[in-house]
Amino acid sequence: MRLLLDACIWGGAVAYLEESGHDVVWVGDWSEDPGDDEILATASRDRRILITLDKDFGELAVVYRKPHAGILRIVGCSAREQGPVCRRILAEYGDVLAGGALVTVESLRVRIRPPDA
Repeated sequence: MRLLLDACIWGGAVAYLEESGHDVVWVGDWSEDPGDDEILATASRDRRILITLDKDFGELAVVYRKPHAGILRIVGCSAREQGPVCRRILAEYGDVLAGGALVTVESLRVRIRPPDA
């Protein structure tokens, strides 16, 4: 899967996800953070699922109807758990995410907002 990891995602998750066969771009490697609007636009344009800790992307997608290629938000997860959690969620919900869903992962639950819901 094609992924764009927000700068708030631990950099070690990049290698972890690449080892799992994903095509990963990490905002932390960019010379500067262009802001949420541009990050979401880049993910959409490049057809990458955005992975973040930041709830603002969901607001951009739902309230402001900004286009996206799927958003995975992780809540309450330590930095070192981010790679394994992402890999598990992508394996289980990757098709839903690729279809434009917003998926929020918390310690004991997964919430899915289908596209256009």
